[in-house]
Amino acid sequence: MKLRFGLLPRVVAAIAAGVAFGFLLPDWAVRIFTTFNALFGQLLGFVIPLLILGLVAPGIADLGRSAGRLLALTAALAYLFTLVSGFGTYAVGRALFPRLLAGSQAVLPEADAVDLAPFFTVDMPPVMGVMSALILAFVLGLGMAYTRSERLKGVMDDFKLIVDRTIAGVIIPLLPLYIFGIFLQMTRSGQVAGVLGVFVKLIVVIFALTVVLLLLQFSVAGLAARRNPLKMLRTMLAAYVTALGTQSSAATIPVTLERTVRLGVRPELASFVVPLCATIHLSGSMMKITACALAVAMLAGLEIPAATFAGFILLLAVTMVAAPGVPGGAIMAALGLLESMLGFDEALLGLMIATYIAMDSFGTATNVTGDGAVAVIVDAVDRRRR
Repeated sequence: MKLRFGLLPRVVAAIAAGVAFGFLLPDWAVRIFTTFNALFGQLLGFVIPLLILGLVAPGIADLGRSAGRLLALTAALAYLFTLVSGFGTYAVGRALFPRLLAGSQAVLPEADAVDLAPFFTVDMPPVMGVMSALILAFVLGLGMAYTRSERLKGVMDDFKLIVDRTIAGVIIPLLPLYIFGIFLQMTRSGQVAGVLGVFVKLIVVIFALTVVLLLLQFSVAGLAARRNPLKMLRTMLAAYVTALGTQSSAATIPVTLERTVRLGVRPELASFVVPLCATIHLSGSMMKITACALAVAMLAGLEIPAATFAGFILLLAVTMVAAPGVPGGAIMAALGLLESMLGFDEALLGLMIATYIAMDSFGTATNVTGDGAVAVIVDAVDRRRR
């Protein structure tokens, strides 16, 4: 039987190998991986606008084409929960991280401190800017939803398929090697211990925040349905555990659907809400990206105004819609905003990817568990309107 290792084990192995080999490899070998990271970083910069265009435009078009009262209610709840997660995480992070990360500001390598330069680089300028891609995605998505253009929708669906396969077949498989190179360089510069310490602190904080978020979501659902929120949350634990293993909301849909029906949601409504929420309800992913971005920005000494971060959260909630059902899909869709709005460079983007994927299971599990709460609220509201 052929053994298959998921992305998370491969990333953990890459981090461990990067730390270990950082003490062993000669300079010329380190420069080989530095060259790979430089090329991969250029590729990411080229692909990011295409990811945004290919993921966001068809996602918006799909939502518009499925217009209806239940769709509007489900989408509004999913977006609201995602925003509450983002702004709540930002508020907690601003209060906790300055003390939690005190003394860790020197863990990131400075651009002029890298002694082992790549052997060569290849410039890969993107075809358009990140914000241009995002605005174009909004225009095309809303236009397709309004005009119901089958031809343009077919073209964009094919383009989305190309983007999905690029992520799943090229970007994701190469990520562990990219992360290996990042930690290899950090080890050589003597900064890896501080970075790993930050990782552990972030994991603890984010896990605690996911518990609070789920309690909040199911408390609202309990008020709407007049049911015990803790009992409902316990019913959804099977979906939570399943998502920890799959790291994909889409792959967990069968379990999420079965558990949602057990909550008393009508099967026909659950069959509509759960698959929809698998692509538009991303409160767990929002929490991880917001917390990691805020922590990395503080480590890098970036002073990001609250208004800028608020705009980042508002746009991120839309940009992540229809992120592909593969591990790491949400962070791939968010890279453009991290670069254009928060000013993250290649090194910070690489650290964001590593930090996010190290906690990918928690965010996905929070997403799918919260889908049950959304379905309960939609069901309760719809019953009252009848």
